[in-house]
Amino acid sequence: MLTNLELARLPDQDENVRQPIRAFIQENTQHMTAFDRARSWMGFDADFSKKLAQQGWLGLTLPQQYGGADKGYFTRFVVSEELLGVGAPVSAHWIADRQSGPLILRYGTQAQRDFYLPKICRAEAFFCIGMSEPDSGSDLASIRTRAIKNDDGWTLNGSKIWTTNAQHSHYMIALVRSSGTAQDKHKGLSQFIIDLSLPGITIRPIHDLAGDAHFSEVFFTDVQLTPEALIGQEGAGWEQVNAELAFERSGPERLYSSMALVECFIRECRQQDWGSPVIQSTVGEITARLAVLRAMSLAVTAKLANGQNPALEATLVKDYGTSLEQDIPKLIDRCLGLYPAHMPSTELINTLSFVSQICPSYSLRGGTREILRGIIARGLGLR
Repeated sequence: MLTNLELARLPDQDENVRQPIRAFIQENTQHMTAFDRARSWMGFDADFSKKLAQQGWLGLTLPQQYGGADKGYFTRFVVSEELLGVGAPVSAHWIADRQSGPLILRYGTQAQRDFYLPKICRAEAFFCIGMSEPDSGSDLASIRTRAIKNDDGWTLNGSKIWTTNAQHSHYMIALVRSSGTAQDKHKGLSQFIIDLSLPGITIRPIHDLAGDAHFSEVFFTDVQLTPEALIGQEGAGWEQVNAELAFERSGPERLYSSMALVECFIRECRQQDWGSPVIQSTVGEITARLAVLRAMSLAVTAKLANGQNPALEATLVKDYGTSLEQDIPKLIDRCLGLYPAHMPSTELINTLSFVSQICPSYSLRGGTREILRGIIARGLGLR
């Protein structure tokens, strides 16, 4: 599979975006502590997202006729890398900008593009993704939420779980069954754009170990959808959602979730002159693994820029990336444990504690490790 990835570099015109976005981020995040930044792309701040939109840094891959910048995937890679590298609070707009907008552009009707895409570019429409369900996990083919066609459109019943930011979102793009049964697996699945203010929708936040509520359960009870809620072709949802997952699994957000902790640790090592061989080798290991993953993510971005659908390659990057993100707090914790004479600051302790508690979810979002490795095995012809 690795032979499908070719080394890619950022074009100069895209790299030139780095300094302006870095200056903007520094100005607007200087009040944040490492503990705040550790929330990375889970940090919700609608005002920050609107400021980004006013600068023209949302909708970078969307056409100008919808309010986008028409810049392409490499520019978005640079902007995403800068935002995530410092842990800017981006989750308000993240899903809409990363995957909902491109999905609507690719599969939506002209009316859907005209209505939703300008709102996404102005940070006026936040989206969540309805994929996983209770008792189904990441096995999307077994979902049971059902949309039944009627004279007014569709009636929706069922539930979704682990839905990021559902309680803050205006819309959900959900994969549901529109025909057949769960035994039909990939057949009979469709995607719908759901207005979360409709009657019959209940959203219940799920609190994690750190006390945050990034995920939610969403329940649908006789929710009436208009015919225009269907996105793409009826029954083509499986193909569409796999294209969407390439956007979700390939980006820098699968590399930088623990970067605020790394930065805090390295800064403290320099300030306190912690220069032991173990600390040096740990920082070297993190840096080396990050460099390889960044190169892989750039290679996937190049495929997206060329109009390809690198769903399989993106799955591999996501699996490797979340493994590194989860290893980082363990590696740093080991360093601190080996040198009890080193007295870490309260900020470092709090940041390490938070990342250690939240990092198990890194391999849940975007598809669990077990499901991803099954996809990879099929791609390699091993099953």
